[in-house]
Amino acid sequence: QVQLVESGGDSVQAGGSLRLSCAASGYTSNYEMGWFRQAPGKEREGVAAINTDSMTRYADSVKGRFTISRDNAKNTLYLEMNSLKPEDTALYYCAARIRYYSSYDLFDLRTFGYWGQGTQVTVSS
Repeated sequence: QVQLVESGGDSVQAGGSLRLSCAASGYTSNYEMGWFRQAPGKEREGVAAINTDSMTRYADSVKGRFTISRDNAKNTLYLEMNSLKPEDTALYYCAARIRYYSSYDLFDLRTFGYWGQGTQVTVSS
């Protein structure tokens, strides 16, 4: 069983930066992990994900601005967010899935069985 706790969300101005962290209670090196976000009135969407070989996937809207990374020794997932825009405002969730789903799209929410409670990111113009 993996428990995930996000931190690092804040209110920033457009163009600013934030670093989100996701601390896991269990040993996560065998899990594929991702960051998802949900804005009010919108569906939850994939932002960035990383598999166990550290291959990454990014949403087109964040490519070149966000960087996902993992520190397996610390059981922690990160999301470095730069050049933030008002449209990045959302509740950001950390999620993990077992390697059984490795052939599935890294942004397939249905395959992620472990979720954190979310951390709010608000970007003002």
